[in-house]
Amino acid sequence: MTTRYKVVLAYDGTNFAGFQRQPHQRTVEQVLTKAVNKMAKDPAEPIVIYGAGRTDAGVHAFGQTLHFDLPYEIKPEGVRRGLNSMLPTDMIIKAVSIVAPDFHARYDTVGKRYWYRAYQNEFVDPFKRHYTGHFKFHADIERIQQAIGDLEGRHDFSTFVASGSQAHDHVREIYSAKAWALPDEDEIQFEFCGSGFLYNQVRIMVAVLMEIGQGRRAVDCIPALLATKDREQARGTAPAAGLYMKKVYYEQNELQADLIKY
Repeated sequence: MTTRYKVVLAYDGTNFAGFQRQPHQRTVEQVLTKAVNKMAKDPAEPIVIYGAGRTDAGVHAFGQTLHFDLPYEIKPEGVRRGLNSMLPTDMIIKAVSIVAPDFHARYDTVGKRYWYRAYQNEFVDPFKRHYTGHFKFHADIERIQQAIGDLEGRHDFSTFVASGSQAHDHVREIYSAKAWALPDEDEIQFEFCGSGFLYNQVRIMVAVLMEIGQGRRAVDCIPALLATKDREQARGTAPAAGLYMKKVYYEQNELQADLIKY
């Protein structure tokens, strides 16, 4: 009888070619799958991991969540410590728990939270280049804050999805969309919490909001952009390095508590 484990994982995405396994590439899935199978002493039937979502090359995570089945039961703390002893230093298991056999890291989610750091300076900061998206021109935070609320609610986000998306339904609900400035750091930061997000959706929304802040788009342009359902109307995509998968939710009460908190 197998035991299903839920794992919360953090990683620095700089040196990963994304989450999903790819031939001849170092990916989060590839590295973690190798460690899990090694911990399980390479069973005849290889162990497969299932993530809550895919992150692109260069995107980071504080709270990526996944599940896998082991052919026997090990205490969660033993799994956490065992995997961390084998993983590289740009990845760490934060929490492990035993879950019901029908739990699914992807299909049981009730919400996800993403964070984005936009660095505004004429030149790239060598100490921020892997952890922020670089924007040469400064944006007005007040314009962004006036506009960002138009993204909240249930919408068809076809305008904000990149080509290559496998989703047929582009309707998603954004529960919370916020932006704030950190002048001493030359940063504008964004946080989005929603039912789920399409391929590159957060990075496209950030690109549009930064264009609004820079005066290249009208403050009230978002409803019209949503109505077009045309990706060509929002062509920019913010750099991957500034994006962080912050948290994945599986319980409505936890999601609602965080919506009040944040």
